[in-house]
Amino acid sequence: MLEADKGPGATLDGSGLRVAIVQARFNAGVTNGLRDACLGELAALGVQSENIAHHTVPGALEVPLALRWLAHRGEYDALIALGCVIRGETYHFELVANESSAGITRVGLDLDIPIANAILTTENLPQATVRQIEKGRDAARVAVEMALLKHRLK
Repeated sequence: MLEADKGPGATLDGSGLRVAIVQARFNAGVTNGLRDACLGELAALGVQSENIAHHTVPGALEVPLALRWLAHRGEYDALIALGCVIRGETYHFELVANESSAGITRVGLDLDIPIANAILTTENLPQATVRQIEKGRDAARVAVEMALLKHRLK
């Protein structure tokens, strides 16, 4: 019989977990906020700073490939994708939002590793700014929860 899954109110213990973050530099004002909130929450969850790797890439479309390289290393319990795509006046928004998300999902499924997708897709900069802290924290919680679930189910 499997252990019952922890609900949203359960305490997450990330001590001993290894996590890698890939951060897009495009819209750095927002992605730096995502990063800071994420790192703060990982620390609050007990993930040791020496067990966290942080890498940057130019933009959201480059995030999945960097995640794939990290997953292939086999050194991490979970990965986190950070980025921000803001709608413009062209179709480019849909392309970047859809393709980066699909790539992140494919890496996680193909390489059997939890990935918390915190690439914001918003209509404007104020929306992104409002969401950056909570989404960064949420990414850390999702990564830890899913890594722990994977360990329990294996």
